[in-house]
Amino acid sequence: MTIHQVRAERRGLSAAIIVSCAVGAGVVGATLYQGRDQVTEARTVGSAVATEEYGRRLLRETPELLGHDHPDPDRRFIRSRLACASCHLKVGTEPGTLTLLQTDEHYPRFSGRAAAMTDIEDRINECMTRSMNGKPLPMDSPEMIAMASYLRSLGAQYEAMGATSKHADEPAAFQMPDRRADVTAGETVYTERCAICHGTDGGGLLATADPRQGFLFPALWGPDSFNDGAGMGRVLTASRFIKARMPLGQPDLTDEQAFDVAAFINSKPRPAMAGLEHDYPDLTRKPIDNGYGPYADDFPQDQHKYGPFKPIADYYNSLKPPAS
Repeated sequence: MTIHQVRAERRGLSAAIIVSCAVGAGVVGATLYQGRDQVTEARTVGSAVATEEYGRRLLRETPELLGHDHPDPDRRFIRSRLACASCHLKVGTEPGTLTLLQTDEHYPRFSGRAAAMTDIEDRINECMTRSMNGKPLPMDSPEMIAMASYLRSLGAQYEAMGATSKHADEPAAFQMPDRRADVTAGETVYTERCAICHGTDGGGLLATADPRQGFLFPALWGPDSFNDGAGMGRVLTASRFIKARMPLGQPDLTDEQAFDVAAFINSKPRPAMAGLEHDYPDLTRKPIDNGYGPYADDFPQDQHKYGPFKPIADYYNSLKPPAS
């Protein structure tokens, strides 16, 4: 039996188990933190927690339900205080960049980083270990079953949406500047446009006085943020998200500003992930903006991190066979 057959069987079991950030800080807070008592109560009924609704709450309230401050040591899976919804806005239900609405359509798929076919459960654990700076969820845990079930349920939600609702309300897609990112210019953009929410020290704004409840506006660097193996740690990836979504509710940065502020954010200290040298066994599949080596080329690490990226892209394009 292949790994995907095993997981398909597990998903069948999960079906049997299943029993059934916005603009204003107040709106964001209400979205992130309503319904905590129901989650606590749900956990007392054993396997019934593995529902789509519990999965949604896990994405929304990740630091409280899986964080390193959890009173149960066996429930401490992440070392940051980020939530999945810190990047996947409106718990992944908002169309556009980093939406989760069509997740099920994209899996299983080949991952160059893992050099293997991966499914939704694998992708969840990549986020757990990288974006959340934590450790993998057991594949048969209620939390994994619930999160995967929630993500798969969003496909039906997307299909039921009208054409207008499916439209992403975003500016024009990011276009990569043909130069090295300017960290100093990025600091200016950050100070003027980002610090009001994310803090002058990049430490974010906690939702309440209780740090277990995570952030209203997430930390962008430091111990409570994503680690250096996360996708958002790549300047082009971060630039695309920033151009599309930031500042929250008023995404009006230029390509140049998004590029520079992404570089500034990724120039700051953050947790280090062990074993990154084993990523991308086929180094030709490594993204051109991957900030850590080794590489299948002679471009310096600084250029892979900050650009200019066009010469790197041109090099790898030259290795591809001509189109027939």
